[in-house]
Amino acid sequence: MRLIDTHAHLDEFPDINPVVERARKSGVIAVIAVGTGHTSNEKTLKLSQSYRGYVFPALGIHPWEVESDAEAEISLIGENIDGCVAVGEVGLDYWIKKDREVQKAVFRRLLELAVKRDKPVSIHTRGAWEDAYRFVKESGVKRAVFHWYSEPQEVLRSLLDDGYFVSATPATEYSKAHREAIKNTPLDSILLETDSPVKYKGVEAEPAAVLKTLKFVAALKDIPEKTISEKTTENAIALFRLNL
Repeated sequence: MRLIDTHAHLDEFPDINPVVERARKSGVIAVIAVGTGHTSNEKTLKLSQSYRGYVFPALGIHPWEVESDAEAEISLIGENIDGCVAVGEVGLDYWIKKDREVQKAVFRRLLELAVKRDKPVSIHTRGAWEDAYRFVKESGVKRAVFHWYSEPQEVLRSLLDDGYFVSATPATEYSKAHREAIKNTPLDSILLETDSPVKYKGVEAEPAAVLKTLKFVAALKDIPEKTISEKTTENAIALFRLNL
């Protein structure tokens, strides 16, 4: 099977070579590596150059990082965005103690950049689902994935109606809210990811763990793994315009 991990923080792995090798052996044909801030973005760009045609970069400012020098980072992202497949990871997080107005301002600027340069957006929406969706829609972004979407269901219905994607993680195995979202999302709108190196049930994920995501989504939706693999890979190639 051919799989794509559509959201991984490869810059956080101290030794990336064995991680990539295990992913290749597991049938992962591409990884979307997302950046979260200055150091992360720089490392992500370097990794994409080292693994050209396999690691595809997305640059962003995570809501946890918005209180750094956002203006300089937005400029850096703009200078390099043509060589990237997306703007991300960006978004809003109302569960953390970061100024919400600053988060919103940075998010809006990055959405504007995505629209201007015709790039999709990889979106973090924890605790801020309604606002994040509204900002994306109002900005005019046509291509987006709401990463690890969990709730609420009424927002899910709206974003799906607008043609946006939702990504499933290994938490599909046990997270009630995430399971409900994936259950209610048609296969045409699902991507697979790991959010590596996040830990699931105490085990650190890496891109090869997208096989777990595949397994849990297939079981939840009662659809053969081969069908899930083929369609989600097709979805990812279309969203990120990957040349594979």
